[in-house]
Amino acid sequence: MSFSFFKPSRPKTPLEVVKTTKDSLMALDTKTVVEVKALEKALEEVEKNFATMRCMLSGDGEVEPNPEQVPQLASEVCKEDVLALLIHKLPILGWEARKDLVHCWSILLKQKIGSTHCCVQYIENHFELLDFLVVCYDNKEVAVNCGNMLRECIKFPTLAKYIIESASFQLFFKFVELPTFDISSDAFSTFKDLLTRHETVVSEYLTGHYDEFFDVYEKLLTSPNYVTRRQSLKLLSDFLLESPNSHIMKRYISEVRYLKVMMTLLKDSSKNIQISAFHIFKVFVANPNKPREVKVILARNHEKLLQLLRNLSAGKGADDEQFEEEKELIIVEIERVYRLPNLDS
Repeated sequence: MSFSFFKPSRPKTPLEVVKTTKDSLMALDTKTVVEVKALEKALEEVEKNFATMRCMLSGDGEVEPNPEQVPQLASEVCKEDVLALLIHKLPILGWEARKDLVHCWSILLKQKIGSTHCCVQYIENHFELLDFLVVCYDNKEVAVNCGNMLRECIKFPTLAKYIIESASFQLFFKFVELPTFDISSDAFSTFKDLLTRHETVVSEYLTGHYDEFFDVYEKLLTSPNYVTRRQSLKLLSDFLLESPNSHIMKRYISEVRYLKVMMTLLKDSSKNIQISAFHIFKVFVANPNKPREVKVILARNHEKLLQLLRNLSAGKGADDEQFEEEKELIIVEIERVYRLPNLDS
């Protein structure tokens, strides 16, 4: 008697996994809202295939993934255009399928065929997929999933460069102030990665889009939302003080407009914001090549500024002594500027 039906089924090859995944994703196109049961069954099939793909890419906890199959799977995902399907079908997938997709996404992007990251190369040839992921921040159901996928993409300079130079980048100034805290926080994490991960890319962008960028960024610094003000102030310090951006920083600290923004933030009701503002304000004051307009503003407001600074304390901690030393140097410089002749007019 044959008991062959008890034998475990043959494991699928990477090509088979990709084919069945593609078929199940394509099947979603044929389902309508009226066919609720059919749609549910199709989504279950997608979820099952994603679980298989995840197991092939990262193992099942007991068995390690086959190191030869992982890059093969990545290659087939690109050849069959499944990478695009994964993104476009994301908004209609269930929670479990989205979770598996995000997990698989980070592994797929890292795979190399020879010296080429095949999935990254695929996205470079289909940049519109990045735009799609950015716009998904407007969809509450998938916003955080798309954010995770975007941050994986941003690890690669070519993909980060596309996003930061695209029209989609401007949407982040809206997304970081969305009313849903989890989504706005996730959007800010992505926004931060875009402005800090690849120094050369950021420097080139800021050089070419200085006015456009800082015009909009000022709105974040003066936002009525405390979290937005605090995060954007900290981020400004992070990317403005990077050495590749030194020419941007020099231009920024020469502008009275932005000096006034920092002076306003020094008066903020939040001590944390006051301290963060001080660390940028001090660069304006310490600049040995201050334009006359900056000196005039410092001189005219010296009494209020000195009062603010003398009342400003970093609190207890290892940085307190250094903060007090820096603060005293800034006070001395403001007093020196005030005594300069011919600043009245």
